Amino acid sequence: MNDCCCPPSTSDVSSEKTNQRICPHNGSQGKPVQLITLKSLLKPAALEQLNPKESYSFCTSLDCPVVYFSPTGQTFTTTDMKVQVFQKDLGEEVPVCYCFGWSRQKIRNEIELVGTSHAVATITVHIKAKRCGCEVNNPQGSCCSILSQNCRKVWRNILFHN
Repeated sequence: MNDCCCPPSTSDVSSEKTNQRICPHNGSQGKPVQLITLKSLLKPAALEQLNPKESYSFCTSLDCPVVYFSPTGQTFTTTDMKVQVFQKDLGEEVPVCYCFGWSRQKIRNEIELVGTSHAVATITVHIKAKRCGCEVNNPQGSCCSILSQNCRKVWRNILFHN
C-alpha cells in the first residue's frame, strides 16, 4: 500500500531522541504522528489543551489508555478521542479502516455471508485511487499499512473462535 494518501512526515524522525517517543504511562515505543491528526480526532475539550509547538507520538499498546503523548509528558487518552482506537479497543464495531467503514463486525458479517472478506481488496482500490484521508481519519495518523495484518487477525479470530 505504497500509494497512500498521507503526505510524508515533515519532521526528521531520525533526529528525534528515542526517549522522546517513550509512552510516559507504560514505557512502550511511540510512533510519530502529525499534528493534523490530533486536531482532527481529539474532542473539543482535549483539543483546547493541545500545544501546537509540541511533537506528539501515538502509543499502540492495547493495555495502555494513552493514545497520544508529547516529549514533555502531556497525554491524551482514549476518552479524549472522537473515535474508538483499533489498537486499544477489541470491540466489534471498532474501525479496522477509518476511511471506508470496515469494522471487525462488517468483516465478520461478510465472512459469514459469503465465506470470505473483500475488505483488503476493496480498501486497496480506494487507496490507489487516492480517496483515503488517513492523516485525519485514522488515530495512528497514517495509512493502514497494517491493514492486511489487521484484517487477517479479524479473520483468524472469526474462523477459530466460532
